[in-house]
Amino acid sequence: MATTEGLVPITRAYLARYYDKYPLAPLPNAATDIAARLRTLSADLAAVAPIAPDEELLEQEAAGIPAHKIDENLWKNREQMEEILFLLNTSRRPVALQQKSTPEDAEIVSKLDDIEAKLKDMLKKLEQCQIKNADNVFNTVMTYMPQDFRGTLIRQQRERSERNKQAEVDAVVSAGGSIHDRYALLWKQQMERRVQLAQLGSATGVYKTLVRYLVGVPQVLLDFIRQINDDNGPMEEQRERYGPALYTLTKLVLAIRLYLHVSLARYEQRKIEQDDIAVLQQAVIIYTEEFWKFTEFIGEVFVNAPFFISAEDAGAGDARKSDEYEETIIPAGKTHEVILSVEAVNSYIAWDFSLRQGALNMLLDIGFHVEYISPSGEKTLILPYRRYEADQGNFCTISAGSYKLVWDNSYSSFFKKSLRYKVDAVPPVVEPAMPAIEPL
Repeated sequence: MATTEGLVPITRAYLARYYDKYPLAPLPNAATDIAARLRTLSADLAAVAPIAPDEELLEQEAAGIPAHKIDENLWKNREQMEEILFLLNTSRRPVALQQKSTPEDAEIVSKLDDIEAKLKDMLKKLEQCQIKNADNVFNTVMTYMPQDFRGTLIRQQRERSERNKQAEVDAVVSAGGSIHDRYALLWKQQMERRVQLAQLGSATGVYKTLVRYLVGVPQVLLDFIRQINDDNGPMEEQRERYGPALYTLTKLVLAIRLYLHVSLARYEQRKIEQDDIAVLQQAVIIYTEEFWKFTEFIGEVFVNAPFFISAEDAGAGDARKSDEYEETIIPAGKTHEVILSVEAVNSYIAWDFSLRQGALNMLLDIGFHVEYISPSGEKTLILPYRRYEADQGNFCTISAGSYKLVWDNSYSSFFKKSLRYKVDAVPPVVEPAMPAIEPL
């Protein structure tokens, strides 16, 4: 393990000192005031036509208390923006607005188009920020992983996991699921990622197989990610400081959606008045401007957070360089073989090797191939013979049995080869069933 000298536990108190350097500017009072105004306008429209069940549910959500987690609120804002854009789609607007029946209708359309453009832009920015933050978490954790086939396997596991998650989302969409259904699944998947991150810290789940590969990860980081889902854990400090502003913005976007929903549904009975559309426009301006400020701010806080100390800063690099590699001399005309036993299909045979430079500073290579040996002794070529200076690779097995890795220097008449290598048979890496997820 790498030295952790100078590192301290990542506690709430430790994070509080960090967050002291990042005070969040307060939201303008107008954010709260205009949300209340929109909710009043929405309530007034109940006199035009009774509130429908879906509108009642939306009104209850707008009047309720937002979710406690910061990232859940960011997903909730994405959902609401998509819901609003769904309402604003030209094909779903009232007929009078689609046809621009009167100059007043045409003016309303122009303002709705402006609102739509602002929200589309904000939605795209938020999506990009969330992708950037997710990649930052994974790539930072990966800096602690040995830069050989083990890190490659973990990356492949993540890629498979993300493909499976996207397939789940695609299935919901194909089945006619609503925007809410899709975002409920997206949030569930986000929490599954969080649970897997916690599993890394406690060597459970998928990481029970891979944890022996976590050479050089500081214990303080493992302790932190193990506690990441705990009530009143280290992340609570972030929520207390920055949550209230985000909760206000969440309530504002819900108020925007509620008003648009009820006003467009009743447009044939009561057209939107100029004063009311002006309130809506101002609400969207305040929301998009303040939400973007918050997104940029929380992104800066996030990327500089002390729990993302780099592996090199933590001293993990030196520990990885000498980790578990073997060395051997292969004389001219000889081979070196390693046999790995595999007990289960879908295991991984993985290797990483290189040649030490010779005394004459010549660029040397060596032959390499992999064979499968069945229980009956029959041999099957898995990886064809090829000459390499160095190579890193892996493949997923389709049969249990023995796999022989062969480094071949038989073609050389004079030069011995100094081989540095690491090989392993890694058991199947599968995603475990997710346990019940506690609130973060």
